[in-house]
Amino acid sequence: MFGSGSEAGNENSGISGQLLIPMRFVWPYGGRRVYLSGSFTRWTEHIPMSPMEGYPTVFQVIWSLSPGYHQYQFYVDGEWRYDEHQPFVSGNYDVVNTIVITREPDTVPTIVSPAATVRPSHMEVDEAFSHPEMVPLASISEADLEISRQRISTFLSTHTAYELLPESGKIIALDVNLPVKQAFHILHEQGVPVAPLWDFCKDQFVGILSALDFILILKELGNHGSNLTEEELETHTISAWKKGKMHLHRQIDGNTRLYPRCLVHAGPYDCLKDVALKILQNKVATVPIIHSSSQDGSFMQILHLATLSGILKCICRNFKHSSSSLPILQQPICSIQLGTWVQEIAEVNGQPSTLKQPLLMLNKNASLGDALSLLVQAEVSSIPIVDENYSLVDIYSRSDITALAKDKAYAQIHLDQISILQALQLGQDTNYPCGFLNGQRCQMCLRSDPLQNVMERLANPGVRRLVIVEAGSKRVEGIISLSDVFRFLLGV
Repeated sequence: MFGSGSEAGNENSGISGQLLIPMRFVWPYGGRRVYLSGSFTRWTEHIPMSPMEGYPTVFQVIWSLSPGYHQYQFYVDGEWRYDEHQPFVSGNYDVVNTIVITREPDTVPTIVSPAATVRPSHMEVDEAFSHPEMVPLASISEADLEISRQRISTFLSTHTAYELLPESGKIIALDVNLPVKQAFHILHEQGVPVAPLWDFCKDQFVGILSALDFILILKELGNHGSNLTEEELETHTISAWKKGKMHLHRQIDGNTRLYPRCLVHAGPYDCLKDVALKILQNKVATVPIIHSSSQDGSFMQILHLATLSGILKCICRNFKHSSSSLPILQQPICSIQLGTWVQEIAEVNGQPSTLKQPLLMLNKNASLGDALSLLVQAEVSSIPIVDENYSLVDIYSRSDITALAKDKAYAQIHLDQISILQALQLGQDTNYPCGFLNGQRCQMCLRSDPLQNVMERLANPGVRRLVIVEAGSKRVEGIISLSDVFRFLLGV
């Protein structure tokens, strides 16, 4: 396709036929079907590329090349593409990437020519990604940080929650008089982690039922002397559980009076910044967007369940073609005060102040009871599961607990006798209608990834955190959540 006689000569100009060096080609920009083709296939063969585990938008393939000069392109969803972050030249028919391979299999020299822009490569002999150097990086200037935050704050302050509303969709709301058991079966079957609660007596929405409620119920069932039995779950209502939960949390004011938490909500014309701050300040996963057609607040309608993910998607969409106006977007995540890191990595990054709490991890052999206790006590939404080398195996999130509602699995297990991986397997064996637990739960990134890439991935539905891992070994280095990103962007 792009080849010529001189190019074919270049391809065979190295060591002819005896030595082949396996090279890893990576296309990190997404797509549905991605192929590799080049002078080494005489542009006649399309080599299929596969998504990397844990990186659904990154495609890779290993192909053996002879030493010498090669040109190549990617065929993405029916369109020829080249990677502008790789060395490239203008060929006879199009712009193509280039690579020069010497005899040594552990080096990948690049061509430097007036037509080529040489940047860090996505191709290595042994690794899918290069190992970042363990050296401190220069942090972003205070001026650039302030400019970026101000522009994001201005955008969020001038756009409203109405812009979060989808063109179509559904919201599962539950009656507070439903039995707890039935309610969690509904969450499981509908593939949703939370549901607003409606009180017909008060004629209004009064709260949210979440996976954390189910966790607390299971822990209560497992406690000796518990007043809540498995049989009572058949008739125990959500309303009764919420009242019991107040005693469980011992939410006591200055007059030693127990009080319920009010429903945190927003209106469709509240600005996005206020909605984000409500989520952060109240430590909730979602804020219902409620509209009332009357002045007294009656006739309430839930229009949407706002999340940080949806707000982040608005930010990414707005600055997609003007990312240069936000200097922080191209900053590697390891060089900014973002997320929670293991101590040694944080010190190398020069950011010990990010460690407001230690990075929590659990061994793959830990019990489900250990995981649930840690989720509640540490007030975190997920915990990385690691092996003996601290390499990432999986992640356990609060929402994973709803899988135990299937076939009353919660009544057939003992929290301290089932491992986290066994509990996750129970969820993976089921088929969620909405694609919940669809294999995309455990999302990873590298410490060298720019903030923009991290934000774009967190803006995808269902992604609430990224585990930062070491390339190759998948050794856990840190974790970044949606809340972390917004606290950094808003400076709170």
